[in-house]
Amino acid sequence: MSSPPYLQRRRQLASQLGPDAVAIVPTASEHLRNRDSEFLFRFDSYFHYLSGFGEPNAWLVITSDGHTTLFCQPKDLEREIWDGIRLGPEAAPVALGVDAAFAVTELEQRLPKLLENKATVWYPFATHQGLEGRIDGWLKSVRARARFGAQCPDTQRDLCSLLDEMRLIKDAHEQATMRRAAQISAGAHIRAMQLSARMLRQGEDVREYHLDAELLHEFRRHGSQYPAYGSIVAAGANACVLHYRADDAPIRDGELVLIDAGCELDGYASDITRTFPANGKFSGPQRALYDLVLASQNAATAATKPGARFTDPHEAAVKVLTQGMLDLGLLDRNQVGTLDDAIHHRHYFAHYMHRTSHWLGMDVHDCGSYVEPSELGEVSSRHDPLSGEVIQNRPSRILRPGMVLTLEPGLYVRPSDHIPREFWNIGIRIEDDAIVTGNGCELISRDVPVDADDIEALMRH
Repeated sequence: MSSPPYLQRRRQLASQLGPDAVAIVPTASEHLRNRDSEFLFRFDSYFHYLSGFGEPNAWLVITSDGHTTLFCQPKDLEREIWDGIRLGPEAAPVALGVDAAFAVTELEQRLPKLLENKATVWYPFATHQGLEGRIDGWLKSVRARARFGAQCPDTQRDLCSLLDEMRLIKDAHEQATMRRAAQISAGAHIRAMQLSARMLRQGEDVREYHLDAELLHEFRRHGSQYPAYGSIVAAGANACVLHYRADDAPIRDGELVLIDAGCELDGYASDITRTFPANGKFSGPQRALYDLVLASQNAATAATKPGARFTDPHEAAVKVLTQGMLDLGLLDRNQVGTLDDAIHHRHYFAHYMHRTSHWLGMDVHDCGSYVEPSELGEVSSRHDPLSGEVIQNRPSRILRPGMVLTLEPGLYVRPSDHIPREFWNIGIRIEDDAIVTGNGCELISRDVPVDADDIEALMRH
């Protein structure tokens, strides 16, 4: 039978659809990489959240009375020789706990019947290319039967609005999977750190791709299906490029290396960043900036607790970082003024230009509104001091137990005549994954060290 979470989720969703409603959820499409080779298939997160089914070319249809119909690939012995065993519609009801299952080749025939005499059709807006057009076609078929008394849905609603709220709070099963994903990723970071120091000690040529290979090896060795995103392995000045990708640049003795990498396990992502000295020993300027970023992350961690706002960790990190920029000479007090002035005018943006957190779950930048739903109508305006744009502010989300977010402050120092030379081309980010608990948060990615002394000790071995 279906694993209880999937059946419970479908029932929970059905209860929110309203009377005489139907929800349509497709999985992801397969895509050609080149010629006749396809990209590795990864299911749609919404679809998998409701079904646990990982095959391509499948659809779920859920009605407001809780009835679930699956459309999936039919059994085909010839294709299964090439592509692998398919579950098939005959086995799906028992295996997945759905009420009915049909071959996906029957979708066009059966979907209009499932829409007939319904008032509302729900589907995820702007997530599947061509989905809106297909639904329009099915509704047109229903409308053509009006002379026979068929009623066509007259309301279309975005299913993401319901599923995003459901996915925002992770249940115990999801949290356990995410802890394991973070544990695997932490081990991969440790391997990469130690390899860097060992190869440099042995006088070998070390490249970013060497460390990337260690990450991938450790992910798969422990059962992860994929990286959760394209790994960032950035040596030296490359760390000042926020979305740099692992390439072939040399890793040099005396430089820092920034690795932002995490595995995906059973559909759930991890997301960890560590910055470390390539040779295992921080220089004085590197240590000064590193300790500042770590202090800002500690402040963000302390601010992550139930009842706090989503923006509170960011504001806590910005305050510590900006004060440190003033103290270390990255910002000129004579030009930017006081700490409050530097924050208000966003002078820190020159060296810290991203937010401190994002939701984490089935997607590395997971779904879920960053605005508190109960306060959606409370709008205020402000002028952004950098862009001059008028920003519409709404109250930030209130953190609740079971939410999972990243805490990832950073500093990125590019060469400038206004900055002490010893800090040039240093990029540092420290990122951990945090589950909001009843009285604070649990950092689930700390199996890889974060304190500078601990990193050095790790890399000596």
